[in-house]
Amino acid sequence: MATCPPYPTHVHRHTHWWQRTWVRYGALITLLALSGLVILALVREQTGTQGFLVGLGLAVLPVPLLVAAFRWLDRVDPGPWRNLLFCFAWGACAAALIAIVANSFATRWIATATADPAGADTWGATVIAPVVEESAKAAAVLLVFLFRRRDFTGIVDGVVVAGVTATGFAFTENILYLGTAFGTDQLTGDSGIASVTAATFFVRVVMSPFAHPLFTVLTGIGFGIAALSAGRHRLRRALLPLAGLLLAMGMHALWNGSAAFGEYGFFAVYAAFMVPSFGLLTWLVIWTRQRELGTVRAELPAYVAAGWLTPAEPYALGSMRARRVARQYARKHAGKEGARAVARYEACATSVAFLRQRGRRGRAGADFTVRERQLLDALWHLRGVARPALDYAARATAPPAPVPRPAPPWAYGYGYGAQGAYGHATAHPPYGPHPPHHPQASHAPYPQAPHAPYPQYAPPSPQHAPYTPPGPYRP
Repeated sequence: MATCPPYPTHVHRHTHWWQRTWVRYGALITLLALSGLVILALVREQTGTQGFLVGLGLAVLPVPLLVAAFRWLDRVDPGPWRNLLFCFAWGACAAALIAIVANSFATRWIATATADPAGADTWGATVIAPVVEESAKAAAVLLVFLFRRRDFTGIVDGVVVAGVTATGFAFTENILYLGTAFGTDQLTGDSGIASVTAATFFVRVVMSPFAHPLFTVLTGIGFGIAALSAGRHRLRRALLPLAGLLLAMGMHALWNGSAAFGEYGFFAVYAAFMVPSFGLLTWLVIWTRQRELGTVRAELPAYVAAGWLTPAEPYALGSMRARRVARQYARKHAGKEGARAVARYEACATSVAFLRQRGRRGRAGADFTVRERQLLDALWHLRGVARPALDYAARATAPPAPVPRPAPPWAYGYGYGAQGAYGHATAHPPYGPHPPHHPQASHAPYPQAPHAPYPQYAPPSPQHAPYTPPGPYRP
C-alpha cells in the first residue's frame, strides 16, 4: 500500500537569473540607494548644506518614537525587521523622490496653463500632492502585501507597514521644510521662538508628527481587511485597498487645505477632525490587538490536547504581561540567549494560532500543513527554555483563586449556627443547604483557556518530532 511522504517532495526546476532571490534583493537595494542619493541632492540643493544639517537634526527627533509606537502595536505577532526597514527606506527615498518630482512638474504645468501661480500652488497642495504622495506611499504597502503575504495577515500588519512607510516619508519632508525655514531665518535675521524654524518645528514635529502616518494608515487598514477576506471575495479584496487609499487622499487634502479656511482653519481642522480621527484609529488598532490575543487563547488549546503545548501556555501566550514576565524570567536564569529563545517561542506559537484560524476559515493556502509543521518543530526545539518560563509567568500573572466563603448562620436552619446545636463544630449542618464546595479553588494556578474541538482538523502529534537532548538550550 503506497503512503504519502510526511513532507512534499520538491522538484528541482531551472530558474532564470532574474528569478533568483539575491538578484531581486540587489535590484531593490540598488533602486532605494539611487533614490536616496537623488533625494539627498535635491533636498540639499533647496536648503543648502547648513539648512540640510539643521533640518536633519530636527526631523529625526520624532522618528524613534513613531517607529517604537508601531512596533509596540505589532508585539502580538511581530513581523520581521527587514519589512520595516524596507518600508521606511521606501517612504524616505523612493516615495519622497516621486512626490517631489511629480508635484513640481504638475504645479509648473498648472501655472503655465492657467497663468496663475498662486492658484497653481493651491491646486498643487490640495489636489496634486495628496494623490501623488498617498499613491507613492501605498506602493510600499502593496509590495509587502504581494511579496510578503505570510507576514501580512490582518489589520495590525497593515497599520504597521503603512505607518512606518509614512514615517519615512515625513522624515524626508520635514528635512526639506525645516531646512527651508532655517534658510529663510538666515535671510531675515530671525532667531529663537519668533523664527520660522521654530514655528515649523512646532507645527510639523510637536503638533502633528502623526499626520502622514494617520493618512497612510487608512490605506493599510484597507489592505489589512482585504487580507482577512476569504479568497472567493476577489472583488472585495480589490475594492477595500482602493477605498482606503481614497480615504487617505481625502484626509490629506483636507489637512493641506485647512489653511484656506481662514485664520484659524488649521486649528479648527486639527481639533475637530485630526485629533478625533487619531484617537478613533488608535482605539481600533488596540481593540484589534486584543482580539489577536483572544485568538491565541482560543486556538492553542487544540495543540495542548495534541501534546505540543502544556496547559499553562495558552493563557501565558494570550497575555502580553505574561509574555513579558516569561522573557524576564528566562533572562534572569538563562541570560539574553534564553530571553531570545522565549521571544522566538512566543512568536512561533502566535503564528501557529493565526495559521490555524486562517485554516478553519479557508484562507491558509496550499502550504498550510508544511508551514504548521515548521512552526511546531521550532516550538519543539525551543521548549526546554520556554516552557519553564511560560509556566512561571502563568502562575505569576494568574488572578487570585476564589476563596470559599462560609455560609451565613441562617443557611443551616432554624436554631442551629455554625457550631451546631450544642456549640460543637459539625462537619455539615443538620438542616439547610451545605456550604459551597470549591474542589479546584487551590489547584488552579492560572485560568484555563476554553478548549473548542475542531473535528475537521486535528494538529499532528509530536511523537515523531525531532529529538532534543536535555540540558540548556543551544541555538
